[in-house]
Amino acid sequence: MKTLFMAMLLALATLGSTACSEGSAEKAGEQIDETMTNLENSVEDACEKAKEGLALEDQDC
Repeated sequence: MKTLFMAMLLALATLGSTACSEGSAEKAGEQIDETMTNLENSVEDACEKAKEGLALEDQDC
């Protein structure tokens, strides 16, 4: 849960800084894409750790 919270916080911070900057729309889009990918990876990692902690055979999320 801590990882998920940190990922969400990072996503919000990145989106907030993107909205305030005067960069191109393409650059902003790339930053959003990167942030969302990082968030997805963090959520998947947290899910896998939870499954590992529960000693489940299938640890893929």
